[in-house]
Amino acid sequence: MQLTKNFHIDEFKCRDGSPVPDEYIENVKLLAENLQKLRDRIGIPIKITSGYRSLEYNTRIDGAKKSQHLLAKAGDLIVKGITTTELRDTILQLIEEGEMMQGGVGLYRHFVHYDVRGFKRRWYGKGMKPQ
Repeated sequence: MQLTKNFHIDEFKCRDGSPVPDEYIENVKLLAENLQKLRDRIGIPIKITSGYRSLEYNTRIDGAKKSQHLLAKAGDLIVKGITTTELRDTILQLIEEGEMMQGGVGLYRHFVHYDVRGFKRRWYGKGMKPQ
């Protein structure tokens, strides 16, 4: 299922092979719509390294117990040619401009987490320092 111009449902399936459950399709559509705005701004493909997570997979990788990934509302993102700090800053700018939905933004060494939880939450991954 094509969700937006540049995002397909398969990009969001769990790394254990589980598809996004039907009850979370609207969540993943909302996420993809917001990521499309980011993609349009940067003009470079976005790789989703982790989208939806089944409870079993999330438990196995020691994910947060209330992770937005469990609801198909989150994506961990990598963009070739853009640092994680630059990617995070672009997301924050789009949120401030009202182009992307307010949500969680986490800066990690190798990826940026973005979710559509609907309220502001910011954090840094292990070993990352506030800038």
